[in-house]
Amino acid sequence: MILGPRLPVIALLASAGLTFTPALAQSEDGTRIAMQICSGCHGVGGRSESPMFPQLNAQTPEYIEAQLKGFREHARGENTARDYMWGIAALLDDAAVQSLADYFSHQPATRGASGDAALTARGQKIFERGVPDKGVPACATCHGAQAQGAGTFPRLAGQHKEYLLHQIEVFKNGTRGNAPVMSAVAHTLNDEQAKAVAIYLQSK
Repeated sequence: MILGPRLPVIALLASAGLTFTPALAQSEDGTRIAMQICSGCHGVGGRSESPMFPQLNAQTPEYIEAQLKGFREHARGENTARDYMWGIAALLDDAAVQSLADYFSHQPATRGASGDAALTARGQKIFERGVPDKGVPACATCHGAQAQGAGTFPRLAGQHKEYLLHQIEVFKNGTRGNAPVMSAVAHTLNDEQAKAVAIYLQSK
C-alpha cells in the first residue's frame, strides 16, 4: 500500500507526542523542530541510520532551504517526497525553514562506510573527471572537490549509497525534475557507473 502524504506525517508527530496543526512549526527554533520531528527519519543531528532517508548533517544551508521550499511547493514529486516531506514542509514557514537549514548545516560531518575498492576507485575517477566521451562533467565541478557541497549544490560526502542511487533513478525517470543538470547526467550514466560513484561518495 502506498501511503498518502499525511499518514507518515501524522504517525511521526504522534510518536513525538505532537498534534498535526499548521501552526506546529511556525517557529525559528530549528533545534526543537529537528529533534521533535526530523529525527524520526533523519536521526539525531541529521545523522540518518536508514539508507531510505538522507544524511542532513553538515549539508549546505542553501540546499536544505531550497529543498524544503521545493517540498512545500510540490516541486519535488517523487514518491518519497510526496509520502514523507510534502506534509511536513507544509507546516514550515520561511523562518522555520531557514532555522532548520542553519541547524543541520552546523552539525558535524560523519564519514561514511567504505565499499568495494575497485568500484570506489572508478567512482572517484568519474567524480573528479566525469565521463568525457559521454559529455558527463566532473561531479566535483558543482559539488566541490571533496563532495562537500557548494551553495544549492548539495554535500554528497558520506551520503548513503542507496539514497544516492534512488535519487539518480528519480532524476532519470523524471519524477524529480527540479535539477535539469542532474536529469541529464542521470540519463547518461549507466548502472555500473552510477553505482561506482555512489559507493565512492558513501566512503568519504
